[in-house]
Amino acid sequence: MSTEGIWLRFLSGPDIAALGITPAEIVDAVAGVMVAHARGQTVFEPRVHLVPGDGGAGHFNVLRGHVSTLGDHGISGIKVVGDFVSNYERGLPSELALVTLYDPATGIPLAIMDATFITEARTGAMTAAGARHLARPDARVLGHAGARGTAFCNVTMLDAMFDFAEIRVTSRRPQSREAFAERLRARTRTPVRVTSSFEETFDGADIIVEATRLTTPRPLLHPGLVRPGAFVVPYGTISAVSPDLLDVMDKVVVDDWREAQAGRFGALRHHVDTGVLTERTLHAELGQIIAGDRPGRENAHERILLWHRGLSILDIAVAQLILERAVAVDAGAMLRYH
Repeated sequence: MSTEGIWLRFLSGPDIAALGITPAEIVDAVAGVMVAHARGQTVFEPRVHLVPGDGGAGHFNVLRGHVSTLGDHGISGIKVVGDFVSNYERGLPSELALVTLYDPATGIPLAIMDATFITEARTGAMTAAGARHLARPDARVLGHAGARGTAFCNVTMLDAMFDFAEIRVTSRRPQSREAFAERLRARTRTPVRVTSSFEETFDGADIIVEATRLTTPRPLLHPGLVRPGAFVVPYGTISAVSPDLLDVMDKVVVDDWREAQAGRFGALRHHVDTGVLTERTLHAELGQIIAGDRPGRENAHERILLWHRGLSILDIAVAQLILERAVAVDAGAMLRYH
């Protein structure tokens, strides 16, 4: 290849899979960037949504950010992810994403990569990083609703962290929850039980993850299902949370308070918009807890909720991890840019 001009690296999904990056490495990258965020070493803009004007089959999320602690002098990036719930009818993932990384000193594009796995992995890693500080160490039952791409990383990353006696899974479509359970059983020795209702999945679970794919809000997760000591993670795009859920929560944690107030979507959108969740009632941002600036779980009886919207800096941290590994083994394809 000629050394003239400007070149960037393209990494496909198979290129990324072949790098063998472990879940533990991804969790560490996510936890590290959240500490950087707590220290003021990141910059990101609130996500924006592009809703095509053709009837609302789905929408695009555009995430932009910069992390000063990565690379030689920081790294900047943009991710565009489509959210099209009915893609399963075409045999496609509901979320397909692309990320681009840039040198913040020159603006030169460094890489283009499939970010579908990145979206799944950084979401699961955020759930796991939160659980490390906010769930009871002796948690034995995981209840997970939703079988989309991010669900697999949620469950497997949590399963690697806790000694579960049972994993309960459900989703709206029987075929999706059965397929999800089979995929999990191929990965874990923990018993996986498929349930036919959200109530059976959540009721009395030590860790509750709500990652549903609703099209209209429905109060599927309510106070009666949350036992003392539970750790609750609702992050569905369309809320499945009852208006009174926060009444029983001892602590509410978010990934970023500004991001929690932005956008049209999110599990606690109603609670923010109606003033139930405010900066005063919020316990902390997760980065503050990971950094040791605010306490996490303080006793076995606390009910704690983590709402993570999905920050661009997580995508950038995982993408940079992938890029560094790819450069080391010369993976992907080099494309002439200029």
